[in-house]
Amino acid sequence: MTSEHPTVLVVGAGQSGFQAAASLRDKGFTGRVVLIGDEPGVPYQRPPLSKAYLSGTAGPDQLRLRPEEFFAGKDIELLAGRVAELDREGARVTMADGTTLGYDHLVLATGARNRPLPVPGADLGGVLALRTRDDADLLRSALETAEHVVVIGGGFIGLEFAAHAGRPVTIVEAQHRLLNRVASPEVSAYFAELHEQAGHTMLLGQGVTALRGQERVEAVELADGRRLPADLVVVAVGVLPETALAEAAGLLVDNGVVVDAHLRTGDPRIWAIGDCANFPCVHAGASTRLESVQNAVDQARSVAAGIAGEPAAYESVPWFWTDQLGKKLQIAGILSGADETVLTGDRAEGKFSVLSFRGGVLIAVESVNRPPDHIAARRLFAAGPAPTLDALRASGFDLKEHLKSLTAA
Repeated sequence: MTSEHPTVLVVGAGQSGFQAAASLRDKGFTGRVVLIGDEPGVPYQRPPLSKAYLSGTAGPDQLRLRPEEFFAGKDIELLAGRVAELDREGARVTMADGTTLGYDHLVLATGARNRPLPVPGADLGGVLALRTRDDADLLRSALETAEHVVVIGGGFIGLEFAAHAGRPVTIVEAQHRLLNRVASPEVSAYFAELHEQAGHTMLLGQGVTALRGQERVEAVELADGRRLPADLVVVAVGVLPETALAEAAGLLVDNGVVVDAHLRTGDPRIWAIGDCANFPCVHAGASTRLESVQNAVDQARSVAAGIAGEPAAYESVPWFWTDQLGKKLQIAGILSGADETVLTGDRAEGKFSVLSFRGGVLIAVESVNRPPDHIAARRLFAAGPAPTLDALRASGFDLKEHLKSLTAA
């Protein structure tokens, strides 16, 4: 390729891929930008699929990240198809239809795929998962006639589906609490109570050994021998990073495509962002792969800046959110390794925050219907270093007041 008219190929047209392409233009990049996605049409948002789109309060137009005219106006080429091969030496990719495209920079934004349920019967009719718009359409249709709905997995997607299904469901979770990987025990317990009050049945610490039926699912078999009637089973047991293309090309893969602090792979022409990237997270103090819109967007902007000649290490504060049963949970920071928590606000009214500490230092803040706490936490983590337990105790664990004191100082 020629450096006079450089080409950037972005593989993956989800949130991170779209943002990378758009941000390249925002940064003044004048070369060719090709956004490759394996679904037809313009890129769309995924978070509403398990919320407003599933419940029918948002339609396809509300999912679109931008209308078609945006891409034409920004001179971003949309290419629908699957990349079958990556030739690093030749700096080109080969599409499934045999078309080849050369690149100066390649951005891997391949995302993740649903983790399969490794039990007999997982391929029966009526066993569905949620990742794409087509998946959401199938689930909406299935909900119209289903009588017994079982959700396998008590993480964000499983609980969001349950919250917006419009009927009581049974949630089966192998761990002994909901949101085990992403929330504190206090927040897990609160959302378990919410779902129970909504009429959902929670079976915690229960493994699934098989799905039973002829052509369609009829029952879920649990590890303790019980059988739950089911004519719709939603599998929500997590995701796996899409790394096959990178791995086949000889890039380092370890729970995602391994990148440095600038989100580059071992090949200086190739970057990886979003759900597929394993990066050195300064807020976690370890290599991390994050599944969030914030991470996808911020990493995309960082890579676009790097390609446009403004390189900087990626240090954005991680944050996450979910809407369930009238409650918004917002999380700032990384909970891993927390050894002490403090609850502030009014749990009974459903407006509270849980501050998590590791070694006396604040590492995460979970806020339920308390947006000011969430905003203050993000600003505190961005300002760094993170406040200590003693410092926050002195301010009465009021994050906004502590932030004000830092600003005044």
